[in-house]
Amino acid sequence: MHSQAAAHLLDDPCLAPYAETVRARAANADRTARRLAGSLKNLADWASAHEYYGIHRTADGWVFREWAPNASAIWLKGDFSKWKIRPRFALRRLPGTDVWEGRFPDRAIRHGQHYLLEMQWPGGRGERIPAYARRVVQDPKTLLFSAQVWNPKPYVWKHGRAGARPSQLVTCSPGPQRLNVSTSQRLAPRIYEAHVGMAQEEGKVGSYVEFRDRILPRIRAAGYDTVQLMAVMEHPYYGSFGYHVSSFFAASSRFGTPEELKSLVDAAHGMGLRVIMDIVHSHAVRNERDGLSLFDGTPYQYFHDGPRGWHTAWDSRCFDYGKTDVLHFLLSNCRYWLDEFRFDGYRFDGVTSMLYLHHGLGTDFTGYPMYFDGSVDEDAWTYLRLANRVIHAVRPDAITIAEDVSGMPGCAAPIGDCGMGFDFRMAMGVPDKWFRLADMRDEDWGMGDLFHTLTDRRREERVVSYVESHDQALVGGKTFFFTLADAAIYYGMGRDQHAMAVDRAVALHKMARLATLACAWTGYLNFMGNEFGHPEWIDFPRVENGWSYAHARRQWSLRDDPNLQFKALGDFDAQIMSLAAERGLLAAKEPVRLAADDGDKVLAFWRDGLIFVFNFNPSKSFSDYGILAPAGCYGLVLDTDETRFGGQGRIAAGQVFFTEATIENHERVDRVKLYLPARTALVLKRL
Repeated sequence: MHSQAAAHLLDDPCLAPYAETVRARAANADRTARRLAGSLKNLADWASAHEYYGIHRTADGWVFREWAPNASAIWLKGDFSKWKIRPRFALRRLPGTDVWEGRFPDRAIRHGQHYLLEMQWPGGRGERIPAYARRVVQDPKTLLFSAQVWNPKPYVWKHGRAGARPSQLVTCSPGPQRLNVSTSQRLAPRIYEAHVGMAQEEGKVGSYVEFRDRILPRIRAAGYDTVQLMAVMEHPYYGSFGYHVSSFFAASSRFGTPEELKSLVDAAHGMGLRVIMDIVHSHAVRNERDGLSLFDGTPYQYFHDGPRGWHTAWDSRCFDYGKTDVLHFLLSNCRYWLDEFRFDGYRFDGVTSMLYLHHGLGTDFTGYPMYFDGSVDEDAWTYLRLANRVIHAVRPDAITIAEDVSGMPGCAAPIGDCGMGFDFRMAMGVPDKWFRLADMRDEDWGMGDLFHTLTDRRREERVVSYVESHDQALVGGKTFFFTLADAAIYYGMGRDQHAMAVDRAVALHKMARLATLACAWTGYLNFMGNEFGHPEWIDFPRVENGWSYAHARRQWSLRDDPNLQFKALGDFDAQIMSLAAERGLLAAKEPVRLAADDGDKVLAFWRDGLIFVFNFNPSKSFSDYGILAPAGCYGLVLDTDETRFGGQGRIAAGQVFFTEATIENHERVDRVKLYLPARTALVLKRL
């Protein structure tokens, strides 16, 4: 029913006036890559600053290096110096460089010892955590952070990496020829977004080990194939949800040791799960002692000078992506987590903020001129393209996802097609649509408008669709289910109660997830616990809530209780994940609309031999409702109204339907006639 020809960025007629600018951006990034790589084989070889900077064992001791252009003197101090300045732990500036180095005998420093830099600059001095520190810990008494010498026995990996797909690393051609990129192994991930610390039901900070042992089996059983871990990079304030990063090369020690994180990733691979992580290169925490702000006494070492170096909305610092040493730091960071922890890719946070000088604040992206009006940070665009080059050179099978709400052309287009090279863009308009609908009367929902939102994307890009992520329930928000059920969630969730508000919430929760999954191209995401309608909101311990963990945990006991509707919702989600896996649904041909009746509130579409039919009408059920369909016989494979999924059981299981032909306007038209109960969705398979 539907052809699926490959689309290319510059095939877009709306880009014709800007085609040369698109090519120029790509060409500039490629020139930068060649300049940075120099005589090395490729850019990924250059992106190894973490192997040079920081503290490392040598054949006869230790070497430490730090980039600090404005420093006039630097010392290491720590347990090994009784936290005093000792001449033998002084660093020296390497001749003709901005690099400081110290070499120390083996007996001078031991694994597990804590340390800091004492840095002096013209007019001042202060303590600093090294920029490339791989282990940073917090003192439980003083609450201050320090680096820790970490040199244990190497972790022994038990399982191979997950996933495979061809590389897309080809230079963008200035001419009319096209990149021949194989699409036979396209990834279509079903992503489970998770936070290690809040994954436990107990009121505490969860650990890597607990997540490995308790949560990974749940994710696998739920039918997801990719785990997306949040808050991995070290951040001083737990309530920042991991988005105010201080130490970019250190796995957060509040969850455990680096080896325990490796064990988590290893165990996931053993279960057939990919593991990707949130990488935050859009900004950095403003902290000075335990961050990069004023690291060498200047505000512009890693960041822009003046107002441009500050993100006022996020109270954080903005990187200067035009500096060679900053690119060295960030691109090496991209490589580090792939090599050291065997992550399978990244979700890049805050891409919109990176791409625009205005950070996307107060901006509605309503037309193509907004991508070419001088508001784009061209250095950031270049950096993101280089990051994808490095990541896919190191791991051709890696997944990269851009959190971009602007719809920047080329964001998720291949590098060889003048794009930035992300594999996916987050379909951020989809959750916005569902939450707007949740605040409207059911009678006002538009079916055609909903289908358009669920399938809206640039033709050359793949997207990750979702009803909600962590974002919707943060900072005073609610989960989608809580938005629908409201106060009834506290008293009406029994399987035998059928409170009106809960029945509505249960029905629409299932229908929203099924519709989003069925239209997704070619990735789907769910935040931890939301698959079973996790109640309330997300709120981390802070002074305003009395340092409570009540909303920084997941109530798995609700999911497991057979007497509650939460279990029914979780079971339904597992069923649709199974359907998606068995059919390869996310990578199938795009959905084709069959019906979108705003009066009846009926939406139907065809995808990969399946017909999806939704009756969003809050009160009307329809008998013998005709849906356009290819001629043939269809079997009922899924019904959201089944009692096991918290429905009313109004449809008999195992039914088979035959199309009926009529002549309309001198043409044969085939329809399948169905009984459509109110607030119910059906999935039919062509037999």
